[in-house]
Amino acid sequence: MDSGRKSPLRILLLGCGNVGRGLVRLLTVERDRYPGLEGLDIQFVGITTGTRGAVARESGVDLVRALSELEGGGHFSAQNPAAVELDSLQAARELDYDVLVELTPLSIEHRGEPAISHIRSALERSRHVVSANKGPFAYAYRDLMNLAVSRGVHLLHESTVMDGAPVLNLARHTLKGCRILALEGILNSTTNYVLSRMEEGLALQEAVELAQLQGFAEADPTLDLQGWDAAAKICVLANAFMGADLNPSDVDRQGIERVTAEDLQEVDRRGDRIKLICRASRQDGGVSAKVAVEAVPRGHPLWSVSGTGNALRITTDLMAPIVVVQDNPGVKDTVYGVLGDLITVIGSLDSEGKGLQ
Repeated sequence: MDSGRKSPLRILLLGCGNVGRGLVRLLTVERDRYPGLEGLDIQFVGITTGTRGAVARESGVDLVRALSELEGGGHFSAQNPAAVELDSLQAARELDYDVLVELTPLSIEHRGEPAISHIRSALERSRHVVSANKGPFAYAYRDLMNLAVSRGVHLLHESTVMDGAPVLNLARHTLKGCRILALEGILNSTTNYVLSRMEEGLALQEAVELAQLQGFAEADPTLDLQGWDAAAKICVLANAFMGADLNPSDVDRQGIERVTAEDLQEVDRRGDRIKLICRASRQDGGVSAKVAVEAVPRGHPLWSVSGTGNALRITTDLMAPIVVVQDNPGVKDTVYGVLGDLITVIGSLDSEGKGLQ
């Protein structure tokens, strides 16, 4: 991975929750475990958070110290020499960086903001963007992609769907010439885990609490349980794969809040399993999307997807349906998706002879 560049890729990280800290940890204290990262030259010039403060330094933030402070005290120390009073939008507009890494939380209530503004600010400055936040691509995909193309920069978001499994790269690079006709999948890990535990006899609330205890569910799991997260993800895929212009409000959406253990037991007696299924298909010259609780028959590719597993079935006009299954992914899978996008940026810059000065 040695590129011969004279200076590192300068990163501005917005949001340092589980994925952000995982990325920092992977690039510091865990880095020696992964020989594939040898020679990867990355420097963080800033990290901003919603409630834990911010750090910024032109010569590079001390990542080990930053990680220690966040994992120890929960926020950046006032004694940290890189500590600054800076919010994420200011940082995106003012700091000098090569790639914006946008990892702030999904906002359905604010229709993808403020992440959309973060990304737009970076693109307008001709900066590359890597994101794991699905909101901007569920609400402003076409606008942001057009802006990235006009500025000649990358806008990559592999980790927005299926925890970094390379489904976006699959369609982008290996299905050339194919027209994607339909998408079908299990895209929300939390609801799939909850339903799997309910099959074992737990009530919905008990399964949710177990998911929270094991770190699979947010403190407020509403977006998962009501199907909003799944709706955002099927919009991202439909917009990226099928040229759609959907947002989550356009999705015929159902969550799992009313599913009971008795419902699962009744379906199980037929040999079927209840799943929260996301669909997108071409209809009447457009694309429609749906998220709904369905009984999946035994033998269907999605039937065996349990726990926090994800799966996507892609139907095209030239090939038999392709199924991608991810077996119980965790935070590190999402972190890899972000890292893989960063490596793509580095590779493209090197191949074009545009070493970062």
